[in-house]
Amino acid sequence: MQAHRLETLLAPRSIALVGASSRTNTPGHDMIRMLKRGGFTGDIHPINPQYKEIDGYPCIPHLIDLPKAPDLVVVSVRNDRLEDTLKETISIGAKSAVIFASGLLPNDTVPVLTDRLTTLVNSAQMPVCGGNCMGFYNNLDRVWVCGFPNPREPHQGSIALISHSGSVFGALAHNDPRLRFALTISPGQELNTTVADYIDFALERPEVKVIGLFIETARDPSGFQASLAKAAKCGVPVVALKLGRTEAAAAAALTHTGALVGSDSAYQSIFDKYGVVRVETLDELASTLLLFSTGRSASQGSLVSIHDSGGECELFIDVADRVGVDFLKISDTTKDEISLLLDPGLEAKNPLDAWGTGLNFISTFENSFYSLITDENAAIGAFVADIRDEYYVSDGFAAAAIAVANRSAKPVVFITNYTQLRHDKIALRLTEAGVPVLDGTQNGLVAIRGALAHRDFCKRLKDELPKFQADKAKIQGLLNTVQKSKGTLGENASLSILSQYGIPVVPYLNVQSEASAVEAALAIGYPIALKTAAEGVFHKTESKGVFLNINSEAELRSAWSDLNSRLGSSAIVAKMIPKGVEIALGMINDAQFGPLVSVSAGGVLVEILSDTQVALAPFGVSTALRLLNALSISPLLSGHRGEKAVDINSLAEIISKFSLLCIDLAEHVQEIDVNPLVCSDNIYAVDALFLIS
Repeated sequence: MQAHRLETLLAPRSIALVGASSRTNTPGHDMIRMLKRGGFTGDIHPINPQYKEIDGYPCIPHLIDLPKAPDLVVVSVRNDRLEDTLKETISIGAKSAVIFASGLLPNDTVPVLTDRLTTLVNSAQMPVCGGNCMGFYNNLDRVWVCGFPNPREPHQGSIALISHSGSVFGALAHNDPRLRFALTISPGQELNTTVADYIDFALERPEVKVIGLFIETARDPSGFQASLAKAAKCGVPVVALKLGRTEAAAAAALTHTGALVGSDSAYQSIFDKYGVVRVETLDELASTLLLFSTGRSASQGSLVSIHDSGGECELFIDVADRVGVDFLKISDTTKDEISLLLDPGLEAKNPLDAWGTGLNFISTFENSFYSLITDENAAIGAFVADIRDEYYVSDGFAAAAIAVANRSAKPVVFITNYTQLRHDKIALRLTEAGVPVLDGTQNGLVAIRGALAHRDFCKRLKDELPKFQADKAKIQGLLNTVQKSKGTLGENASLSILSQYGIPVVPYLNVQSEASAVEAALAIGYPIALKTAAEGVFHKTESKGVFLNINSEAELRSAWSDLNSRLGSSAIVAKMIPKGVEIALGMINDAQFGPLVSVSAGGVLVEILSDTQVALAPFGVSTALRLLNALSISPLLSGHRGEKAVDINSLAEIISKFSLLCIDLAEHVQEIDVNPLVCSDNIYAVDALFLIS
């Protein structure tokens, strides 16, 4: 097999250490110590003209004095020496490099140092970790490249962690021994090697069962998507803690879509498309990685749990409801089995409080828990108790949990309700036995939610795009009417484009005078709506530019007079359609990932309710259905309180076609609003606005 592009960077067989030193408590000394401690068996070449040898390794004055070009050069020098050192690294034919320093110089010239370094390494096609990075740990190949001492042990594990934060890299890699890593990487500035590349490398290693990300941004958007698609295809879960989710996409958005869809929506859409499990805190990240690291996938159904406390059982139920984890309604057979095991006064149910007198509690808990998890629709089992070291009850609970894990192929976890327990030894023992200990009620339940979500993602139907071809020439003609001015597309042209994509639009006519408005109303048939078509009016309702339910010529003439006096003579006469559920469709062209489609509660409530789901265009009917079902107003579409249900499949097909429109017009259009899309016996787009880029 062909070697991966990052093989010489992350799994080198020869390493040169520029800036190596014998002075203790310096990066130059610690990087040698850590290489040795990690168990590296390849060639190590300290580079420093001031020493003859360091830690038993012969010291070489300069890179050029090496007998052979190394796989990897680790650069531990000051910023003012970076450029020359990197040029020398390239000149000797080294295959890759790690740069610890920040690359920031006072009073730097343009292009700045980091840009100059990027140009150098790109020209040489040499992968680089950094600059401004903490290095990496490759436990699989026993390569530790870092410039600081740490207490971690060189155990091989199944977790790959890639962190934009050096502090997070250290916090997770250097503390909890339950987290067994295959790879831990600090990419730093990603001069030419990005998170996408590291994910791709990790996926080539069969030992990796889960990939964790702590990321600020995707510096290679297309590569990032490709790596996540590869992870989904390989069935390897990706767990992400993405920063910056509260930043607004645009401070002065001109459309409802622009106001609703923040910068984070693009990432959420990417994560949803490729089944990435999203978490909010480091504790949630660690717990979710621990659960996935077992390699066991959640089965069909819901959660079962066993407890030693009635009060903490109630707490668990409350938090599960808040987090969004459902409990299994166990079968009568399971209830009967458990009833025979419990002390008097205890009820056979799920979640199960199984602590009674304490007599034969190990057997009671093991067999009760086993009955729960062997229920046909039990997806995952949680043993919930606040264990501590050197306590016979905790030891008994551990034995029961391990026994159940050994008897069942389903995932078994141990959850504590309190995160500050003195349980280091027993928690490690349980985790090493295949029962990861997840500390904190919410952390544990978030991890379980992630496992269930990834299971559901793996079972999704294939998302087939609609087979539809629009008249591109006609659409380009409509776009050309405003292309030079880079403004907005009028409602007439906007609705015409929608109809070209098979999206039904309300019957309407453009008018420029009172007389033509009267003629249009007769042609369409009362009742009608009269709406301004004036340029620069983005939100007609707020501008009092809409008159509804006009039932006669007299009413129309009165409305026309008012509208004409304030907003001018350009208007639209449209058929009034029966009331229905109002949906808003939108698009915003994200700078990194392209068109994002939003589906929201529509009409005047579009911004008040903030009930919005977003997906990356284009997508098929199955994705559109998931967006609709996730809306808070989805019960209205299903026929709430006896109302007639909307044809949800037809609505989903319309939304899917709209996503095709968005991808086709991405080069020309920055934002789109379709509001409302009225859904009753029929579905009609009533109003639309295209903002030309």
